[in-house]
Amino acid sequence: MSELPPVGLGGAAFGNLYGPVPDAVAEEILDAAWAAGIRYFDTAPHYGLGLSEERLGALLARRPRAEYVLSTKVGRLLEPNPDHVPGALDTEKGFWVPTNRRRVVDLSPAGIRDSLTASLERLGLDRVDVAYLHDPEEYPRAEAHAAIRTLIEMREEGLVTAIGAGAKDVPVLVDLVRAAAVPNGRGGGHGMDLVMVAGRYTLLEQPAWPGLVPACAEHGVGIVNVGVFNSGLLARKQVPPDATYEYGPAPAAMIERANRIAGVCARFGVDLPTAAVHFGRRARGVVNATFGLSSAAEVRELVARLDAQVDDALWVALVAEGLLPDGVIAA
Repeated sequence: MSELPPVGLGGAAFGNLYGPVPDAVAEEILDAAWAAGIRYFDTAPHYGLGLSEERLGALLARRPRAEYVLSTKVGRLLEPNPDHVPGALDTEKGFWVPTNRRRVVDLSPAGIRDSLTASLERLGLDRVDVAYLHDPEEYPRAEAHAAIRTLIEMREEGLVTAIGAGAKDVPVLVDLVRAAAVPNGRGGGHGMDLVMVAGRYTLLEQPAWPGLVPACAEHGVGIVNVGVFNSGLLARKQVPPDATYEYGPAPAAMIERANRIAGVCARFGVDLPTAAVHFGRRARGVVNATFGLSSAAEVRELVARLDAQVDDALWVALVAEGLLPDGVIAA
């Protein structure tokens, strides 16, 4: 993997996120993404208790392995759930799948390695290109540091090509980027390759800008930008009063800010979701923007937004209005 493709497809929908997704619909999503030229696909054991990996692996097995980049995540093992009740679903975690498996956190060296091995078995593939530590903010910091060191060792052994961490907690990602860059083993100081930033580097808000973006630039770490619609707040042309943010009702201040941004966008003939997509892709330090899509129609809509022309004067105007920090958009 010389570099990450610029746009990716997230695999949560393949794990029945927010509701059942028929196999035929999953296949249509993948087919539409492939036809659109999308060649980066991301999944995780967490997504549907392994269902996302199983589905995505089966669909990608029909494609030439050398033509796409695939990532999954480590940190949670899946094991049979002795407490499963027939008919019970994993809806508390957002996935409509039977709870016949359960997640077990294991950040030990053996646990990280076993996680990747199990993912490959579910995927039915011989390798993934990228392995991320999933949600490191949920674990003691020392354990997260140790898990990253294990991933670095696995990269040095050739088990994966690139490694990183995925989180919505910016200070944790900054800490991991800097700690991983300390010389360690044969890597000679080569720490993480990527961070996956969820909802913290968007048109609405940029907590990643002051600390994480400079840290990544200093240590040669690419940013994979996900959650660019802020859980739906930026996903519609008109911001509704019942918009969602952080998977719950959006605070009035966030709705007001989104409406201000939408007003500036309208002056340049750009709707809010299109601007959000372009910001997510063009923000400084971003090497890839990955989108969770739940239908082939959403894939085609994303492609149309990416193809839309956005005048650079829009970003200048948003900076002038105090709605974006100066310099955040890459030239």
